[in-house]
Amino acid sequence: MLIIYTFFTELLGYFIKYSNEFLFFSDSRYAWHNVIIFNIYQIIFFLFFFEVYRKVARNKSIKKQIRYLSILCVLSYIANAIIYNPLHNQMTYGHIIGSLMMVYVIIQYFKEKIQEEKTQPLKFNLMFWISSGLMVFYTLFPIISVIYLLDFNIGVQIYFRPLLLTSITLMYGLIILGLLIGKRKAFR
Repeated sequence: MLIIYTFFTELLGYFIKYSNEFLFFSDSRYAWHNVIIFNIYQIIFFLFFFEVYRKVARNKSIKKQIRYLSILCVLSYIANAIIYNPLHNQMTYGHIIGSLMMVYVIIQYFKEKIQEEKTQPLKFNLMFWISSGLMVFYTLFPIISVIYLLDFNIGVQIYFRPLLLTSITLMYGLIILGLLIGKRKAFR
């Protein structure tokens, strides 16, 4: 479901930005604004994965922490929406906070995987590959977001776009690899 949702979000974002037939706003100054669908997508993405990790976690303390982090993530997006209009601005502060929380949750997942007795090799564990992909992206994403927030000159920012695109490619590549070689028995 998440793959389909991601695909349609990207497709809709493309059409809104590059086609005059898909508009959220009738005002021509904002006709190309598609940021709201990505803001909504990112909140859903974080909450979805927080719930997945909460269900996969065996430690009750970690499960409780993830639940609180989910609430804190939503509150950070609400606060960001109050400060900056989410219809026209990225919810960068919410994205940064959610990213840091995601990295923390993934680290907790990896710690549990290291401590548990392995019945299946990790190379067959889809959740391991998804976590690895998310870790690659969400480790770099908040750093790049902060650099853009600090509004360095374009000469500095231009070096980070290829890094962002590479991390996106690596994330999806690791997830696809996991989908291809993962086995149901090794999911957790």
